[in-house]
Amino acid sequence: MNLKTEENNLKYAIYPGRGIVIGMSPDEKSLIQVYWIMGRSPNSRNRIFEQDDLFVRTKAYDESKLSDPSLIIYYPCKEYNQYHIITNGDQTETIYEYLKQNKSFSNALETRCFEPDGPNFTPRISGIINADELTYKLSILKTINNNEKHEIKSFFQYSSFIKGIGHCITTYNDDGNPLPSFTGEPYAVPLYNSIKENANTFWDYLDDDNKVSLMVKMIDVKTKKQTIYIVNKNK
Repeated sequence: MNLKTEENNLKYAIYPGRGIVIGMSPDEKSLIQVYWIMGRSPNSRNRIFEQDDLFVRTKAYDESKLSDPSLIIYYPCKEYNQYHIITNGDQTETIYEYLKQNKSFSNALETRCFEPDGPNFTPRISGIINADELTYKLSILKTINNNEKHEIKSFFQYSSFIKGIGHCITTYNDDGNPLPSFTGEPYAVPLYNSIKENANTFWDYLDDDNKVSLMVKMIDVKTKKQTIYIVNKNK
């Protein structure tokens, strides 16, 4: 596993878009979720993350400049019992409601598809941790070559965590017109014991002009206590 090269895939991409990382701290004490948003338009950049108890939501930084809330205002982070959900859109609610009905992450996402924002047709990326079983899953719902008539739904299931390693999935490979959807499997990136070090590391990876907000959630393996740390470009 060449972590340096895979880490650089993210570090040097101008526009990977939104991204999710799930993994475990090097000391094996914490499960970790990282999520960030980026933006190219004024509407997309006019956002912050805000903690809502144990959840996190996106919010307009300047409400007077919010032109279209669809696709940009949602809860990326929710939890239900032992399940910790992280997504890049309102599929968070779909997964949350399915879990409350004793249905699965995969069942929920089978009812959803990529975002209706042609010509990019942004992928929906999602992840979930089962804190009792110490397993996690990632998923991407996307088009094939930005053709809305052709859809692919991919699910990646991890039967255990690896200390100090996270798996990263993003909406795009990089900048482009239209934006090229993420390809391949989620790739490995290093994680750290400190919530601030995780936040600062991934924040620094992202292109300065396009990054908007980032959150890190850490879940204590033994106590299940959660800690959330947020970085917003708009302050």
